[in-house]
Amino acid sequence: MSDLLIQCENAGKKFAKSLNRSMLYGFTDIVRGSFGMFPDSDRLRKDEFWAVQDVSFSINRGETLGLIGPNGSGKTTLLKMLNGIFLPDRGRITVNGKVGALIQVGAGFHPMLSGRENIYINGAILGMSKKEIDRKFDAIVNFADIGDFLDAPVRHYSSGMYVRLGFAIAVHCEPDVLLVDEILAVGDRDFSIKCYQKMHQIRQSGVAIILVSHSEYVIREYTEQCLYLDAGKSKFLGNSDEGISSYIKDVVSKKNPAINSEKPNALSKKAVIKSLHFEDGTNNVVDYLETGNALNLIMELEVKEKVLKPIYSINFYGDNGFLYCANSFYDGLEFNELLPGKHIVKVAIPQLHLPVDQYVCSTMVAEESPVNVVDCEYQSYRFTVGRAKNARGSVKLPAQWNIN
Repeated sequence: MSDLLIQCENAGKKFAKSLNRSMLYGFTDIVRGSFGMFPDSDRLRKDEFWAVQDVSFSINRGETLGLIGPNGSGKTTLLKMLNGIFLPDRGRITVNGKVGALIQVGAGFHPMLSGRENIYINGAILGMSKKEIDRKFDAIVNFADIGDFLDAPVRHYSSGMYVRLGFAIAVHCEPDVLLVDEILAVGDRDFSIKCYQKMHQIRQSGVAIILVSHSEYVIREYTEQCLYLDAGKSKFLGNSDEGISSYIKDVVSKKNPAINSEKPNALSKKAVIKSLHFEDGTNNVVDYLETGNALNLIMELEVKEKVLKPIYSINFYGDNGFLYCANSFYDGLEFNELLPGKHIVKVAIPQLHLPVDQYVCSTMVAEESPVNVVDCEYQSYRFTVGRAKNARGSVKLPAQWNIN
């Protein structure tokens, strides 16, 4: 039995922006197909757009793949292509084995029929025989835990109850591949925990899982690889931690104010700030760091005239304005005079506990007093703080544990 369960090769799917165009193009493609002509699927026609474009990946038994990206990036469309609901307009998708899917709340359920009846209908859709459903019926009901509503029409179900029943059926059909969309977030916390525990259990038996989520916690903890989609295109495919870092960096960069590098005119120009760059704890230049890790700020200066009792400052600005200041004067430090030439100022922060966000930074050099500015660069540098792998929340604080 082959370990390769899904092979996606340059897959693409396009849609028309209007219903009329969609119906027209659909009819045209059917007519072309009836005459043995290939559908006109490899180019965009008027009012069409690529929902998924040239996406490639593969997944083997027991592997987990997370799909991340902003709303409208093509995640659900790709999941529906993998499930056979949509056929690719470009490229090829090969699926080996049975697929269990939970993509849309209520998908595959008949609203007028009871939960009991829909178990048999949905189970049959997923490839189970009636005998197999009979054997697994009690386990499905116990997992769904919908109580007295089992024999009620599902049109009376809440969205959470739909998810409970749909997931219970999907995982009990013994799939080779399980596709799960963000709709798990609809369920309550206890049921979500039970779902993730079940996914961990079936993964041990060789089931491959593709999971869509906006939560970096979920992707980081439950997947090994991730595919980052943006505007239908693949921006990253690889290790989940690296993919999450790339995604968060893009997300926070889009909401930050533009850099403003204008300088005041009344500066002495005794010294000029040439640059500011950021290094991690191993002295690698970075523009992204997980909260709680070491950060070094490296400011390069060119001094033209002697500066007495220099004062250095680096400020961080986030969405809510001025957030953090590393300032030698307020730290009670006094430095010797700066003589003409090139100088490097290094500020070491052993543990950076800023919240997850992208920041713009200002630099300043003053002489003898913080108000006597020699040179400054106002909000001229960007730096992104991401969520720590081993933390919850927007910051990670040092803690000491003691158990008696």
